[in-house]
Amino acid sequence: MMDNTEKPDAGDERRQEVPRRNALVERRESTALAHPTEWRSHVEEDDDDTIDLRAIWDTIVKRKWTVITFFAIVMVSVLTATFLMTPIYRASLTLQIERQEAKVLDYQGVTPNEMQGDTKDFYETQYELLRSRSLAQRVIDQLNLGDHPVFAGANPSLLASIKGLFVGEEEEAEAVEGDAEQIRKLKLTKAFLANLTIEPVRNSRLVKIHFDSPDPVLASRIVNAISEAFINVNLERRMDASSFAKVFLEERLQQLKVKLGETEKELVAFAREEQIVRGGEQEASVDTQVMQEFTTALAKAQQERIRAEAMYQQLESGSVEGIPQVLENKVIQEFKGHKAKLETEYQENLKIYKPGYPKMIQLQSQIDEMQAKIAEELAHVRSGISSAYQAARAQEAMLQAKMDESKRTVLGVQDRSIQYNILKREVDTNRQLYDGLLQRYKEVGVAGGVGVNNVSVVDKAEVPLQPFKPKTLLNALIAALLGLFGGIGLALLFEHLDDTIKDGESMERLLGLPVLGMVPLIKRASDSARELVLEQLDDSRSGFSEAYRSLRTAMQFSTQDGIPKVLMVTSASMGEGKSTTALALAINLSQMGLKVLLVDADLRKASMHRKLGIPNTAGLTNYLAGDSRPVDVTQPTPYDKLFVITSGPLPPNPAELLGSAKMVALLDVAKDRFDCVIVDGPPVLGLADAPLLGSITDATVVVVEAGGTRKDFLAGALKRLRSTRTHVIGGVLTKIASRSGAQGYYYNSYYQYGGEAEGSRSAA
Repeated sequence: MMDNTEKPDAGDERRQEVPRRNALVERRESTALAHPTEWRSHVEEDDDDTIDLRAIWDTIVKRKWTVITFFAIVMVSVLTATFLMTPIYRASLTLQIERQEAKVLDYQGVTPNEMQGDTKDFYETQYELLRSRSLAQRVIDQLNLGDHPVFAGANPSLLASIKGLFVGEEEEAEAVEGDAEQIRKLKLTKAFLANLTIEPVRNSRLVKIHFDSPDPVLASRIVNAISEAFINVNLERRMDASSFAKVFLEERLQQLKVKLGETEKELVAFAREEQIVRGGEQEASVDTQVMQEFTTALAKAQQERIRAEAMYQQLESGSVEGIPQVLENKVIQEFKGHKAKLETEYQENLKIYKPGYPKMIQLQSQIDEMQAKIAEELAHVRSGISSAYQAARAQEAMLQAKMDESKRTVLGVQDRSIQYNILKREVDTNRQLYDGLLQRYKEVGVAGGVGVNNVSVVDKAEVPLQPFKPKTLLNALIAALLGLFGGIGLALLFEHLDDTIKDGESMERLLGLPVLGMVPLIKRASDSARELVLEQLDDSRSGFSEAYRSLRTAMQFSTQDGIPKVLMVTSASMGEGKSTTALALAINLSQMGLKVLLVDADLRKASMHRKLGIPNTAGLTNYLAGDSRPVDVTQPTPYDKLFVITSGPLPPNPAELLGSAKMVALLDVAKDRFDCVIVDGPPVLGLADAPLLGSITDATVVVVEAGGTRKDFLAGALKRLRSTRTHVIGGVLTKIASRSGAQGYYYNSYYQYGGEAEGSRSAA
């Protein structure tokens, strides 16, 4: 059969067209010869720089059932828990807290002035007082909550219990040491505070008090009771402070009153003993007053003496005519006037009479008499000035002596008044303290009777009509978001953990393996794998058949000489579709008019005879291990120009047979008699068969299962093949799901153009 068949003209025409496409072939070969490490580093850089949103969407679509399942679990769990929860009602009340109460009386209170403190500190203090255990226990006792069914168990909520593990250990330890009643009160208080919420209103003096309870009426009663108790506690605190201050002031006043009386008695006794006389609280002593009077009199005497001394010195220095006493003396001035008249008359008569004339002598005698009287009066004035000067000196001396004596007396009194002043200061201090405390006592007594408060209720708590929690809509929304994003995250995690080859792009970029073809999944139309493959290949409109026709076309440009003469089809591991690919490729090449020989070289798990429905009594092992000729083991197939050599009986030493010289000779003979020889090789990993066959074939195609072949497995397989100088020209991606991301869209849009969408399973 091999000897009588000629090569078809179609093959010659194909080979004549190949040289015109050398550029495409060289590009594919250069890609295949690149080193995998270079591809990995290049891809890692690209992945670090970009985020492939389409890839994320494809992952979500691919693992939609993971997302849907997780979403459903979360939604059902949350909604079930929501509907099983006991409805909790929240009652709310609004308080207004002023920093300082209204000033009914203009008296300062006995409590610290809160206006001097920090606003934040003041309000934080008020909030903590609202959360205090003492206020809670007061409300519990007032409403008798210990007997109420809600608080009968006094079991705190789960959140409060968890919180108590971290912050309530010391309190629990103290309670254990007490009696059972104390423990019950502590648990009741914790349960009460766990449901109490204090919510300050920002940028205001308002604070909201919330209480959660399964009983709405009880919740409103408790909130109103909390506000009343807080206001009463605030008033009691102020009243207690006023009462304490009043009692304290009474005791202190009594003590100061006794002490003031004692010090006053000591002061009076000391003044009597030392003969110290004081005019009053603000007046000086008698001796001091006398000294002050002598000082004033001495100053006046000194002024008089200075004035008299000035006149006396003027009198001694020259004429007394110009002194004031002379000028102001009327007698002297009259004498001088009468003398002037006589002198005038004398001068006028001198014109008539001689000086010796009796009338002239008489006038001269009168003039001399006036002059004598004037001299006598001047002597009297001089004597008066001298006497006045001497009297002023004597008076000054006497006053100076008295002044010195009074000063000595005052100094002596001051020496004796040191202890007096000490006693007097003590008396004054005690009197001031007594007066101040008495005034404060009266103010506290008046202010203590006025009930002022800085806390008021703005809105009382009403009975809530709708439960506060659980909030079904909010919980459903949160569950939907958590379920959706959690499911997406889980899907992305599974996809990240899945290190299989999923599409041709990843295979080409990560491993440098050119993609020659991509084969979709096909639905199982029958129970037989043989019927499945043949049905799909015979249907020219099926995506499966079109994919292998596309692979056949790619093979024509895989090398410079077109389709390799001897082509091995292998895979990294079993079950990836290598035998189906080898058979489909052989059928498509034969349909082109090429004379094709299909060799089943998988001597460990042969399947080609079952796919073609022919006997396997004689095959490749009969030729390699026996005396059979190639023509004896070659069988025809239902397809024209397609011949097959089945595996034959499975041998114990496949690697030795496949690596023998007879295998090389068989391939050399097949090259000469057939246009193309396709070898269905065994898987690469774990076996030595495939690398041996790869070293004696012209080219090798690696079949990769989409979503089934791990990247490290494929990389290891390629490494083993290249270690034996196997010429790997590309890969075929099989079993691509119709909805598997971009590749599925490609097959739905292109391969199924005009045909029906294929199913979800493929034969191996």
